[in-house]
Amino acid sequence: MAIKKLLIANRGEIALRIHRACHEMGIKTVAVHSTADADAMHVRLADETVCIGPPPAGQSYLNIANIISAAEVTHADAIHPGYGFLSENAQFAEIVESHDIIWVGPKPEHIRVMGDKVEAKRTAAKLGLPLVPGSDGAIESVEEAKKLAAEIGYPVLIKAASGGGGRGMKVVPSEDQMESLMSQASSEAKAAFGDPTVYMEKYLGDPRHIEFQVFGDGNGGAIHIGERDCSIQRRHQKVIEEAPSPVISAEQREQMGERVRKAMADMGYRGAGTIEFLYENGEFYFIEMNTRLQVEHPVTEMISGIDLVREQIHVAQGDGLTVQQEDIVLHGHAIECRINAEDPKTFAPSPGKVDRYVAPGGMHVRVDSGLYAGYSVPPYYDSMIGKLIVYGRNREGCILRLKRALEEFVVSGGGMKTNVPLHQEIIETEAFQTGDYTIKWLEQWLKDQQQG
Repeated sequence: MAIKKLLIANRGEIALRIHRACHEMGIKTVAVHSTADADAMHVRLADETVCIGPPPAGQSYLNIANIISAAEVTHADAIHPGYGFLSENAQFAEIVESHDIIWVGPKPEHIRVMGDKVEAKRTAAKLGLPLVPGSDGAIESVEEAKKLAAEIGYPVLIKAASGGGGRGMKVVPSEDQMESLMSQASSEAKAAFGDPTVYMEKYLGDPRHIEFQVFGDGNGGAIHIGERDCSIQRRHQKVIEEAPSPVISAEQREQMGERVRKAMADMGYRGAGTIEFLYENGEFYFIEMNTRLQVEHPVTEMISGIDLVREQIHVAQGDGLTVQQEDIVLHGHAIECRINAEDPKTFAPSPGKVDRYVAPGGMHVRVDSGLYAGYSVPPYYDSMIGKLIVYGRNREGCILRLKRALEEFVVSGGGMKTNVPLHQEIIETEAFQTGDYTIKWLEQWLKDQQQG
């Protein structure tokens, strides 16, 4: 069934991104928004708007009843959840479908399975994906944890079965610290996610974070669109992403890509997904699957020429995949910098009114942002206010273009600060220039800068 009107259950740059894809496909859009987002760019551009609550996300963007009501009042025949908020909430997906509204996302059962880290690992193992050595499921006792850790070898990682973002995660260096650190991880997990369940993995010393973009048609057809390197992170939050990875060979890409493609085909997966791995000493280790569009999806679009949001919509309305694996050719290099309204040194959020906004331009420069002069960045949500994505024929040319684009980027007013200066410093480092960095590199570099 062709989608005629789509409700965007999100905010910020991703809501604007979805709106643009819809309008290019002749689909009308409904923007839902909190009172704090009444003047947001996507709200101004949408065909219809519905206010769904006050600023706190729990009363607006996470309010399932209000979102469904908005869809029914506007006669929207589809809902796209974007990323974050309700995008990986299986219950929301089920409720959407039970109201005969098209869910632009994976099957609810796949969201549920992959949202549980323990179940996700079991499923990945069955699908033939390589795992980090660890527990088969939840760890029930300290004794069990000590026994398994002795077999795997210290250090080990205790992780929350639900959630992410580094909460409920503890590195255990030795047996005598197991009891206290496991207890801390479990308490953190319960406080953050309402679930104290934890599991164990071998702690990898200094890996990279590499993820593969996958797509399924829901009927056994699947493709992969190469990998992204997301190793530049701070506190488990990605800062810069690039595609392809500077350390993956064409042969590795083909082999691992085929493994993830086959896994998605065997699973009967539907829509966009990302399979995330840690990569160390030439080996991939599955860590999780995100059953949604990723923040960093534009770098894949830049090197493949495939519009991932349009592809999501095509699959959701039953058209199937518009490209097959043999059609996909990856060209050149792309890098994305997440632009945040925050102090570049302390990382404290820095919302405020934008007096001056100049987005960089020129060939192969893309800015995904809902900013405009006069807009007030609200203090209630994530500090990311945009993404700068650049493309080059090779990595060296891409970095030079990125350097130029960052110099042109202007966001100012009301005491607002952004992390643009941080990005400018990072891309000048030898580690970034050579591509020789891991998930630990940025935090160590920041520490060295403070001490220096």
